[in-house]
Amino acid sequence: MVAVLILAAGSGSRMGAPKAAIEIEGQRLVDRAVNLFRDAGYPEIYVVLGAWIGEVPHAELLINHDWEEGMGSSLRLGLSQLVGIPEITEVIVSLVDLPGLTAVAIKRIGEEPHDLVVATFEGKQGHPVKFGRAHWQPIIEGAGGDVGARNYLRGRPDVHYISLDGLANGKDVDTPAELKTFNS
Repeated sequence: MVAVLILAAGSGSRMGAPKAAIEIEGQRLVDRAVNLFRDAGYPEIYVVLGAWIGEVPHAELLINHDWEEGMGSSLRLGLSQLVGIPEITEVIVSLVDLPGLTAVAIKRIGEEPHDLVVATFEGKQGHPVKFGRAHWQPIIEGAGGDVGARNYLRGRPDVHYISLDGLANGKDVDTPAELKTFNS
């Protein structure tokens, strides 16, 4: 089974508020992300929250009390929780602040038959990424600060990069000015 892990624990320091609860077109970013993955056919969704904690329909919540450490702590927490669920063999990891992501792009990553898959946008690595279970423990061991799996993936010949150009926009939303481009 494939599970989804959405990282949404940060404080959104450049945004001025936690991004999980920020609304675009009347919908919180966290709800938008969960709904996209459900629309793509992935109902087993885990959301890591921290700076903001609230109800998130259709998702299992994981609370990162160490969210101030950075995104790496959220990835560690999420993967550590999923290790205990043996029927989950792969996980698709994404960030909460990707309003240009689409269900079609998510399906493209999820249906890729390889166990290390990274989305690219205009030639640059982005999210979502997919990891088979065999990779979780080394990723957990290497994640810290604002570094998730980047160091683990660097230079590996078995990573499959999939261009999502034309299927989605991989830009994240970090500032109120960037948010306005989606809420206009």
